[in-house]
Amino acid sequence: MATYSRITGTGSYLPPQRLTNADLAIRLAATGVETSDEWIVERTGIHARHFAAPDVSCSDLGFEAAKNALQAAGLQASDIDLIIVATSTPDMVFPSAACILQSKLGIAGCPAFDIQAVCSGFVYALTVADAMIKTGAASKALVIGTEVFSRILDFSDRATCVLFGDGAGAVVLEASDTPGILASDLHADGKHVGILCVPGHVSGGKVIGDPLLKMDGQAVFKLAVGVLESAARAALAKANMTDQDIDWLIPHQANIRIMQSTAKKLKLPLEKLIVTVDQHGNTSAASIPLALDTSVRSGKIKKGDTLMLEGVGGGFTWGAVLLNY
Repeated sequence: MATYSRITGTGSYLPPQRLTNADLAIRLAATGVETSDEWIVERTGIHARHFAAPDVSCSDLGFEAAKNALQAAGLQASDIDLIIVATSTPDMVFPSAACILQSKLGIAGCPAFDIQAVCSGFVYALTVADAMIKTGAASKALVIGTEVFSRILDFSDRATCVLFGDGAGAVVLEASDTPGILASDLHADGKHVGILCVPGHVSGGKVIGDPLLKMDGQAVFKLAVGVLESAARAALAKANMTDQDIDWLIPHQANIRIMQSTAKKLKLPLEKLIVTVDQHGNTSAASIPLALDTSVRSGKIKKGDTLMLEGVGGGFTWGAVLLNY
């Protein structure tokens, strides 16, 4: 009998500090940068975001999201035999955030590793976990997207610093005899490295280069809409399904205009578009599982619904996962 993987629990966590656009405008004004709620909303659809406290790490946020996902799945941490963390803002250079999180969960022995595909990270991680379950290498996986992007923002650049927030989302993925994840489609094109990157690194105890986020917004927008549509259609084709089979589209929550444009290209009514970017901002690898958990817990997404998850991020990476929830 074939083995499949299904999501059996979702969880998320947002740090307590919530900054509205007005709050952020006040903070930026103190450094000579002018912005406003109207300017941010018009360009991004973002109204607020959450920032982690200085002593809170990416693994701390991921730990809280993981606990919530485990509770939703009715499992104990000791039941887990695979941990994959998608993040671009790990606690340290090494070891992985996944190993640190494993320790915080009080378990040991199972494989634990990070995936770095920036805002596509959760889609990549979910695809890897699905493959490992299908081959029998794991049976109960924790897949977590967690970020503290506030640590790498240039608050003198209003075009980028207003976009991002901190948070974490997680799912429990379990082996099943009925299909859950139906198809996935992953891609990357390294020639676009320069349009979205953090070009610094550590050498000899010093930061070499610029350790803050850089983005060519127009270039990212143009590339994102096209590749998101192509990845979604490729995943649908692999599952012998069409866009009309999608109940909910959960794209990476980067910018409401990118999200709406993608929905329109897939001929989906905007009522089928899951939107949390307005309250969370862009939380990179955390954005898709955050949006998923928020929608499951609100009752919007129900068992049996067909979901299209899709992400696009620095690398340039992109991908889609089609699943039955």
